[in-house]
Amino acid sequence: MYLAHGVLLKLLTFGLPSVVGFFESLGLPGWLAYITVAAEAVGRTMLMLGIYGRWVAVALTPTLIGAIIWVHAAGGWPFNAPNGGWEYPAYLIVLSIAQFLLGDDRFAMRPSSLTIAHR
Repeated sequence: MYLAHGVLLKLLTFGLPSVVGFFESLGLPGWLAYITVAAEAVGRTMLMLGIYGRWVAVALTPTLIGAIIWVHAAGGWPFNAPNGGWEYPAYLIVLSIAQFLLGDDRFAMRPSSLTIAHR
């Protein structure tokens, strides 16, 4: 869900040039669209694979806050409002905070769990 609403929607549905244009229509620099899409793609993939999930969740929170401020705030709370409300991005922020507070479990992939132990 996280990947579909962020990266796949931006790349496959709208296309990167449209995303750049959308950022510019909000008064944001176009280059920020490339950084945002890259951060979401890498970060959300890392979250799904359990690679540094606690810290990636914190690192992705500013993109969600930006989405609320610049895109969804005017739509109000309900996500089914025109242009979407800020309900869903706020929900993802709550999930990110929960991921940070809960931390990684024993199945998370970290460099320490991927190396062979020397005795």
